[in-house]
Amino acid sequence: MNDRYDFKAIERKWQQRWLAEEPDRVPDVPTGRKYYVLEMFPYPSGRIHMGHVRNYTIGDVIARYKRMRGFQVMHPMGWDAFGLPAENAAMKHGTHPAAWTQDNIAYMRGQLRAIGLSYDWRRELATCEPDYYRWEQQLFLKMLKEGLVYRRETTLNWCESCQTVLAREQVEEGACWRCGQPVMPRKMPGWFFNITRYAGELLADLDRLSGWPERVVAMQRNWIGRSTGLSCDFQVAGSEDRISIFTTRPDTIFGVTFMSLAVEHPLLKTLSQGLPQHEAVQAFIQETMIAKQRATPDQEPEKRGVFTGRYCINPFSGEQVPIYAANFVLMEYGTGAVMAVPAHDQRDFDFARAYGLPIRIVIQAEGEPLSPETMTAASTVAGRLVNSGAFSGLDSEEAKQAIIRHAEQQGFGRPMVTYRLRDWGVSRQRYWGAPIPVVHCPHCGIVPVPEEQLPVVLPDSYQPLHQQESFLATACPVCGGPARRESDTLDTFVESSWYYMRYLCPDYRGGLVNKEAAAGWLPVDQYIGGVEHAILHLLYSRFFAKMLRDLGYVGIDEPFTNLLTQGMVLKNGAKMSKSRGNVEDPSILIEQYGADTVRLFSMFAAPPERDLDWNPQGVEGAARFLAKIHHLIALNTDCLANTAELAPEGLDPASRKVYRKTHQTIHRVTESIESNFHFNTAIAGVMELVNAIGVPEEAGKLDSAVLRQALETVLTLLFPMAPHICEELWEASGHRTRLADCAWPDYSAEAAREDEITIVIQVNGKLRGKVLVAEGTDNEAVQAMALADEKIVQFLAGKRPKKIVVVPGKLVNIVC
Repeated sequence: MNDRYDFKAIERKWQQRWLAEEPDRVPDVPTGRKYYVLEMFPYPSGRIHMGHVRNYTIGDVIARYKRMRGFQVMHPMGWDAFGLPAENAAMKHGTHPAAWTQDNIAYMRGQLRAIGLSYDWRRELATCEPDYYRWEQQLFLKMLKEGLVYRRETTLNWCESCQTVLAREQVEEGACWRCGQPVMPRKMPGWFFNITRYAGELLADLDRLSGWPERVVAMQRNWIGRSTGLSCDFQVAGSEDRISIFTTRPDTIFGVTFMSLAVEHPLLKTLSQGLPQHEAVQAFIQETMIAKQRATPDQEPEKRGVFTGRYCINPFSGEQVPIYAANFVLMEYGTGAVMAVPAHDQRDFDFARAYGLPIRIVIQAEGEPLSPETMTAASTVAGRLVNSGAFSGLDSEEAKQAIIRHAEQQGFGRPMVTYRLRDWGVSRQRYWGAPIPVVHCPHCGIVPVPEEQLPVVLPDSYQPLHQQESFLATACPVCGGPARRESDTLDTFVESSWYYMRYLCPDYRGGLVNKEAAAGWLPVDQYIGGVEHAILHLLYSRFFAKMLRDLGYVGIDEPFTNLLTQGMVLKNGAKMSKSRGNVEDPSILIEQYGADTVRLFSMFAAPPERDLDWNPQGVEGAARFLAKIHHLIALNTDCLANTAELAPEGLDPASRKVYRKTHQTIHRVTESIESNFHFNTAIAGVMELVNAIGVPEEAGKLDSAVLRQALETVLTLLFPMAPHICEELWEASGHRTRLADCAWPDYSAEAAREDEITIVIQVNGKLRGKVLVAEGTDNEAVQAMALADEKIVQFLAGKRPKKIVVVPGKLVNIVC
């Protein structure tokens, strides 16, 4: 065996063998204990970065480990291939999005294979392929039939010059990224998934996700946002119109001094019609809509509004209050109307002060009475009701229920549970996405494309679909007359909400998923990805699982049993990114150090859930460690060929120590992986075992059977992290079975037991010495040995201890 660690030759050899032999293929229906491990699939941007390497290596280590534990492991890979970046890049480079995407996929596939990832490549998929999105289109039609998808008007970014709708990221400082002309809001029809039908279940089932990080569960819980309160109507004075409101604070309803409407509220179209304020109201609406379209999500606008000239009637007090259009009210939350109680809500307080509106106190807490004239901020604490008619004197919580009951009895209100979650807008007005399979007929309305005509395939030209007459013009499937195809495409989150199911049966032609395969493999046992996907992607995937369950496709309630959100890769304290110019190219690192070194470093540098600080010395250290293992085994190949039985009873002290360390390491590494995937401590354990074996030139002095067991253990435990070198050294040592097919080693508790243990000796809480004692030595004997230790005798210098505390098996503390 050559002593030189030629990582390029080793990795090339094993990657070619894995490609030819496909050792990681699994059947569509598992025939044994199953384990489904999945990393969030990448967008084919053209290059794998170190964040990808870390994510996919974590999944690969888990997959290889679970195979050695006897599981059939589903471990697939694919490409989240639709989306706006491909369109932008195609336009920039003068190519077609499909060609740009496929070229990137080919390059990135090569990069993934160079990392040595154990995927079942037979299951590879790309969401931009018609064979994938045809089943999504079929599902869309079924959802349409079941009332799970609908169409309504929504506000979008419109570029008049380009005659197209723009995504938020295409709007730069209020202008179109392409032509530089101002972007204006425009109301257009769009398609929505009825995710709110599942809001209650999505929220309740978060309690079942014990294998998810608490912060991710909390983020989803807050996003869904369950609220309980009162729903009631304020009638517009002198009109049949009513303004519906929902409030979680019905105890403050007597403190309403004005009504605030979102600028998108439908009543604002006509509310001020014929009044002097109408022109100002419409101008304010337009101005606010433009500002909203151009604002970044984290911008908090100055609270502004305009009086509509109309009033509405508080159903509890009968009082008329003015109606304002306000820029801080969001149409997408609640009803788009807010009963304003400035004394007890800070936004309302700020608005009331700015526009000289009344402030009426209706909740009085303990302490100095509140006064509208002297208040500098709203009071949001609970207390007793004042100025609230028959409800005055009640405490806040009691009053809430009493006021809701009164509204229900009088027929103008009712208790209600609402959610912050809103239905999912899935329409995208661009080219590179899955076409929505309906046509618009002037006689028949919206007509589904017949299933036998699926998939509706994207045309070759990559202009926005609403600009492609040859695509739009079609015949109505019902009446046969002229009709128009839907020009919207689906949000790319749709494709990523069910891809984990299609991996199970990528060639299945009977529907979206093979039910037998789904019953065998689902749910995913371990999902791995960045926390940036903690809300939308995971929420939509959960929605799809529940919806597809109800539609009869699958039998699961939740898609992912366990979730690991890996930390970012940082360099000089900042996230690696092209824009910062601090990216480390994994292809260059693999060329310089080898895939096993890059894998080992990315697993050793930090626990998977923590951020990883890039350290070139760490990469070099990982390379040196692998070279050391290669040298150690190259010099002791004969020992590995020795089949003598291991006899623990007659071992010399050095061999006994390595024998014990081997079993301790098996236990430590197994626990580190099983408990929390802390591969860093697992690798540290292997390093300690290698150090215990000693320098390669001296290792041969150990008992040959002990050394063989120790070296085989090193290769076996390290294999999931560094598979190429471990397979190579295993084979070179004379083993005929692939290491990947070997079982994970078991440890012996008896063999791992220490014959002697180290007891720490403290004087007044400070370390002053150590002593070796036989395991099981009683406390009195341990105390006597501590007091007799030469260092302790010198330190005490004749002083008599006031107290001696013995912690069995750990320490002795002498108090003077």
